[in-house]
Amino acid sequence: MNGFYRVSEWIMRLSVVNLLWIVFNLPLVLIILNVMQVDQPGVKFFSIIVLTILAPFLFFPATAAMFSSVRDWTLSRDAVSLSKNYWFYYKENYRNSLLGGAVLTLIWFVWAVDSYYFSQANMVLMFSFIALGVILFVFTINFFSVLVHYQINVRSLLKQAFLFTFASPLLSSVISFSSFLIIYVSMNGLQLIVPLFSGTLIAFISFSAFYRFYVKYQSIHSA
Repeated sequence: MNGFYRVSEWIMRLSVVNLLWIVFNLPLVLIILNVMQVDQPGVKFFSIIVLTILAPFLFFPATAAMFSSVRDWTLSRDAVSLSKNYWFYYKENYRNSLLGGAVLTLIWFVWAVDSYYFSQANMVLMFSFIALGVILFVFTINFFSVLVHYQINVRSLLKQAFLFTFASPLLSSVISFSSFLIIYVSMNGLQLIVPLFSGTLIAFISFSAFYRFYVKYQSIHSA
């Protein structure tokens, strides 16, 4: 019974925070669904611009709150209320997640535009943009982990995220492989994972891997 209770508790944690994350990102979700259904290039381009503008204000604070929640679970800190905790972390991290998100959104936008126009030129460029996209994805995930674990300014957050991205190939491999596996499974046959677990699973596995590397790094440098 104790094992059943623990499994039920984790299912509740993952699903509740994931649903909160989707609700806080609802305008972006609706825009993405609209882009997927509309064929007019002009409408798609306008929707993508709006998406880019809104991302720092919505996606990054909501995702930072999700990473703060899974950080509590990793550190075995129990929350009285998942929703109250999420809202507290949303407000607490809003400024730094917004500022850092603006920088990262700009980088992602430049990557997307360059990839769209130049990746079809030859195979070398195409695989180069794919590799760069994976690195940028890991960097973004590490930004969230650093943001919720350190109390430092945005410039230092980005610097630390960059260092963690390249300091451990194993950490980057775990984050990229686990994340893309969850995304692939979510998009191919188990769509129920998307509203219930996808975001929180990626966040939990990524932060857990980050924290293990962080503890190991701290022990080495304090020895």
